[in-house]
Amino acid sequence: MAHHKIEYDCQCASCEGTGLYKGFAENGGAAVVDQNCQGTGKRHVVIEYDDFEGKKRHRDITRVIEVNPGIGVGVRLETGLTLESFGGMPYEDWFSGKPFPPKSEMRKFTCPVWWYQSADYEKKPDWDWCNTNRFGRFYSCLHFATKEKCWERFDAEHPTT
Repeated sequence: MAHHKIEYDCQCASCEGTGLYKGFAENGGAAVVDQNCQGTGKRHVVIEYDDFEGKKRHRDITRVIEVNPGIGVGVRLETGLTLESFGGMPYEDWFSGKPFPPKSEMRKFTCPVWWYQSADYEKKPDWDWCNTNRFGRFYSCLHFATKEKCWERFDAEHPTT
């Protein structure tokens, strides 16, 4: 694997080469020195990279979850939670390129709206009775305590998911 380094000078994008910044607070012909280029109007860019030779294995991962919408994930012996409790798929399946299987969402902890807001916005339900914006928290929805019914409806509407 070869290591590469590219260096070049270019016009500073933030000040368009002027060396000056004029924002909403600078009025009447005033400006401040652009901190991105220290007023030079020029940026020196250094890019370092290694050749890509294929996806590498991660040594200590056994389970892969498609996204994490903000849930603490991990084995919790005191509550009986395993990595499988959080959905996802075995690392070996993911590494070999298999798609996430049906019902591999974090169904125990999220509703379909919460999950698909992060996982696949096109699949995010837009149900009239869903009030996930109550206090701005999904778990404050009046239906969150019975989210398994929401997942049943989602499954009926997306039979291959």
